[in-house]
Amino acid sequence: MKVLAAMSGGVDSSVAAALLVEEGHDVTGVTLRLWDNPTDAGCCSVAEIDDARCVAHVLGIDHLVWTFTEEFDARVVAPYAAAHAEGLTPNPCIECNRHLKFGRLLRRARQLGFDAVATGHHARIVDGRLLRGADLLKDQSYVLYVLGQDELAQCRFPVGVMTKAEVRAKAAALGLPTADKPDSQDVCFVTTSGGREALLASRIPLHPGRVVDTAGADVGHVDALELVTVGQRRGLGTGGGAKRYAISVDAVTRTVVVGDAGDLLSRSVRLTQLCWVRQPVEGPVGVQTSAHGDAVAGAFAGATVTFAESQRRVAPGQSVVLYRGDEVLGGGMAIE
Repeated sequence: MKVLAAMSGGVDSSVAAALLVEEGHDVTGVTLRLWDNPTDAGCCSVAEIDDARCVAHVLGIDHLVWTFTEEFDARVVAPYAAAHAEGLTPNPCIECNRHLKFGRLLRRARQLGFDAVATGHHARIVDGRLLRGADLLKDQSYVLYVLGQDELAQCRFPVGVMTKAEVRAKAAALGLPTADKPDSQDVCFVTTSGGREALLASRIPLHPGRVVDTAGADVGHVDALELVTVGQRRGLGTGGGAKRYAISVDAVTRTVVVGDAGDLLSRSVRLTQLCWVRQPVEGPVGVQTSAHGDAVAGAFAGATVTFAESQRRVAPGQSVVLYRGDEVLGGGMAIE
């Protein structure tokens, strides 16, 4: 099989490519340059590309670099900023998967005659079903719910059956230079120096906002409403006293409503932009509301998730993913 292995310069994608080579496939590595990184560290930096190239050399495979910076900006970074301007809390990694890693990359791979695209995601594909990765602490199935049958048929996740410790041990045994490389954690286009505020300030106006309690009384203010997310406790300008959390953000009136921990709880969430891995479902489901959280019991009907027990309110703009056991059924974006 002719396989295009997406190689980020990290250990997971390095081992994914290595496993495919061991299986006898005709493997070509590719690193996506998605944005103009001004530093020499982190995603899309020269150092990351060099690491991927070094791994490809060790494996004896060709290595390509494809530049998708314009589409990444249009499909991921610009919508990220626009969502914050609307008072939402977007998930750019999911949009990158949707439009770039399993959109543009798959299309180009098909055009060039590749049979499949492989990545280092910790997830599994079994008989057209998308399942959690074997290592539940590193499971990445949450960010892949946007994949349907057409995409899954052409995808391979070789390390999905391995624990992270096994991945690192395999990399060390093969002498791969990424064996001890730490995992990346942050949004790739948000720099550690300027952070989210600097990125958003370069894209959208930031406005001060009122902070009011659930009765509508003023209790504080924020310098940039666009930086506030539902569930936030710090930086709300309410002074000392009892803990208060942001329970809603209204970009039109430039108002943040705060309340106590009980006010932050909700029994339901409505979804939009629904995606299904195989077919739409209703009824009892497991519900996961963050990439590193656990699924909780709930039910889905129409466009609404109802939790079996009250849960922390989901920030509008975040993804809610539905499971049955280890299987990803689909999901959507929270709107209220």
